[in-house]
Amino acid sequence: MPFEFIPQKIKDVVLIKPKVFGDNRGFFMETYKKSDFYSNGIEVEFNQDNHSKSSKGVLRGLHYQASPYGQAKIVRCGRGKIYDVAVDIRKNSPTFGQYVKVELSEENKHMLYIPVGFAHGFVALSDEVELLYKASGEYNPSADRGVLWCDPDINIDWEIDFEPILSEKDSKQPLLKDINREEI
Repeated sequence: MPFEFIPQKIKDVVLIKPKVFGDNRGFFMETYKKSDFYSNGIEVEFNQDNHSKSSKGVLRGLHYQASPYGQAKIVRCGRGKIYDVAVDIRKNSPTFGQYVKVELSEENKHMLYIPVGFAHGFVALSDEVELLYKASGEYNPSADRGVLWCDPDINIDWEIDFEPILSEKDSKQPLLKDINREEI
């Protein structure tokens, strides 16, 4: 099988390690194969691919889309290195407000599967970062929501010793306790 699926500490979040075939010419790897993902419990139809570029110190997130426009994601870092974070915001989840953080990089080629009902964010740790991800739903601006990246109730350890570069939107997101949990 070209993938190793590793469940994380929060149910349904999965670290995916693809098998990489490398030699003196470079490498080849599969980044998605429906039959393998489905046989490992990720039975999601992906409808949109996204690609972003960020400079060192940029922090994007924590983003999600309100129901019924929620998005499951498979996130990977094609260039550089990031800490990728998924926060459980499912309204009836026993792990509500908890998070999973993993390092994704062009070197390790790992991917993170994030189901619907999670807020997602990342911080760029290298000079340039290119993030590629599949989303189960198309972006809907009217459903665009977020949670403040430094919410003390979540207390994410971003492991950074610098002030992150934020968009105006991300610097003004609400605290987790103030989001409308009925929208998730």
